[in-house]
Amino acid sequence: MTRESWRIPGGLPEGTRVVSLPEREGFPALHYPVLGRRGVREVLARLARARNEELLHRPVESLPGLLGRVGRRFLDTADPLRREALELLPDAAGLSSEMSREVLDGMARDWTPERLAALLRREFADPQVLDRFRSADGSGSALARSPPVTLHVGSGNVPGVTVTSLLRSLLVKSAALVKPGRGDILLPLLFHRGLEEEDEHLARTLAVAYWPGGDEEMVETEGVLFASVTQVVAYGSDVTLREIRERLSEGARLIAYPHRWSVGVVAREMLDEASAEASARAAARSVALFEQRGCVSPQAFYVERGGGVEPRSWARRLAAELERLTRSLPPPPLLLDEAARIQQTRGAAALRAAAGRGVEVHEGGALSWTVIFDPENSGEASCLGRMARVHPIGDLRELPRLLSCHTPSLQTVALEAKGVRREQFAKELADIGALRITTLAGMPWPPAWWHHDGMAPLGSLIRWVDLEG
Repeated sequence: MTRESWRIPGGLPEGTRVVSLPEREGFPALHYPVLGRRGVREVLARLARARNEELLHRPVESLPGLLGRVGRRFLDTADPLRREALELLPDAAGLSSEMSREVLDGMARDWTPERLAALLRREFADPQVLDRFRSADGSGSALARSPPVTLHVGSGNVPGVTVTSLLRSLLVKSAALVKPGRGDILLPLLFHRGLEEEDEHLARTLAVAYWPGGDEEMVETEGVLFASVTQVVAYGSDVTLREIRERLSEGARLIAYPHRWSVGVVAREMLDEASAEASARAAARSVALFEQRGCVSPQAFYVERGGGVEPRSWARRLAAELERLTRSLPPPPLLLDEAARIQQTRGAAALRAAAGRGVEVHEGGALSWTVIFDPENSGEASCLGRMARVHPIGDLRELPRLLSCHTPSLQTVALEAKGVRREQFAKELADIGALRITTLAGMPWPPAWWHHDGMAPLGSLIRWVDLEG
């Protein structure tokens, strides 16, 4: 069955061609629209007009409840929107049924009225600055304004990320044009349908359209689109983001979320038998969730020597926990290139083990998971497909040196330590570029208000206007 990959209020502009994209390994067949020069301009004009008519003059404090009622439907086991999402997600996102449920629950928790209202209050001491000029300290007034339309370009690695992005846009009263990645098409389409059922007028401020990046058919569409918008939120590789930046008009704002590196750290005081078991269990779950596709997925673990459980033994516990997860959260079938990379990485590690380099390789059947204990810090990224490297370290004071090669892309560090040591090393990690420091259990699920890549989730989408005198 070939599915449509767009929802555009008012329908496709006249003259839009629809192209079929055949089934590809891991993804179903799709139809996508070639909007062209006139089509892009018409869609942007519709969204800007709808924003002025349906969004700009609504009280901001009404938006979390309205948008959150749609988001909450994805958590309601009796709701047809959730049932359809769980039925189609495995094929649409390349996940197992069990993992689809886990990811949907984790993502949709932040789409509820309560979480969206908390996000708004956390970002703005007085959310009404999004409605009108408000006095802050008696010396003047300020207004928070967003652009008429924000373009959201998703990477498709993790389903649900694009919905989170568009919700932030609507909360600050900017209409959203969403181009999801191929692995994240379904949930934005379902969210738009739910929003239309909740409030058909507000739904006019959201459009979703997928097309394959770099497609020759879309050169004209993309050229006009990037030249016309004034704000873009984009997730993707460094190459993709650089290309987007080069195509934007002068003065347009790019809020970029590039490739990132995340790691876990376990201090010696957290390596008694009970704590070691708990940290290995949490680490395995953080590896398995999103199948290592997320920016918060740990690429490596650094385990301090001198605790009750030594790093080599902790790596074996991690392997045992990953094996258990193959039953409760089974991985999806691997793509051919993923399988090839895992085989290659396992083979290289096995050669180093045979050469007496202290390497130990633990493997799950059918390439389902891999743990490589390696005394040397190679700095390599793990493959997709539940692969983790474990490196022993003599002292946490070595961390800044070991992680320095990843400073430009270091994002999340799960730091399992206690008391003064945790605070001390958290500061050192911040000094070398870490943007989020959490626990292994909290690693996969940042709160809705986290400063993703160091940026305010809502504050980065607005500009401030001061009224003086």
